[in-house]
This record gives sequence, C-alpha cells and structure tokens, in this order.
Amino acid sequence: MRNFREYDVWIDAMELVNDIYDNCAKFPKNEQYGITSQITRSAVSIPSNIAEGASRISEKDFTRFLEYSLGSAFELETQLRIAQRRNYITKEETTRILNNLVSLQKRISGFRKSII
Repeated sequence: MRNFREYDVWIDAMELVNDIYDNCAKFPKNEQYGITSQITRSAVSIPSNIAEGASRISEKDFTRFLEYSLGSAFELETQLRIAQRRNYITKEETTRILNNLVSLQKRISGFRKSII
C-alpha cells in the first residue's frame, strides 16, 4: 500500500487548500454558494484524489486518480482567474497562488508519467 502522506505533491496540495480557504474567507458573502464553493471544492479535490488513488492496487487506477487530481488543479486555475477578474482576489495574490498551482500541476503530471 502506498503512503500518500509522504508524497510531496500531496503535502503541497494540502498547503494549497489552506491558502485557498484563507483567501476565500475574504470573498463576498453572496458568493458563498457560488465561486467560493467551487474554488474550495476544486482545491480539496486535488489532495483527495491523490490520497484515494494511492489506495488503489493497480498502477493504472492510481494514474487515473492522479489525472482527476490534475483536472481539479486546472479547474481551480480557471476559477481563480475568474475570481481575480471579479476583483474578489488581488492580482498579486492570484499570481502568487497560480505560481504554486502551476508548479503543482507540472509535478502531478510528472509523477503520473513516472508511474506509467
């Protein structure tokens, strides 16, 4: 059984979740069930899929869950860009988070390729 807690991509994705929640707390209250909910669900999905995939027996199943994680990371990127356009998050903060997110996307993709 794989120990997902030791994967750098999972550790960094967990840090990203904290960062996202901290920033979403500043969003307008009327977006609580809109973009705020979408962003937090996408962020939580990244480490969750890494963890779930690690529980799978086959490499093929694990890589499929890494693909889901990567999909959530791209979804999160899009949602952050929307939030920035709506002025819910500053351009500087968006850039900082996106730099971390893009790095994570590349590392998840690389990790996936290393398993195949």
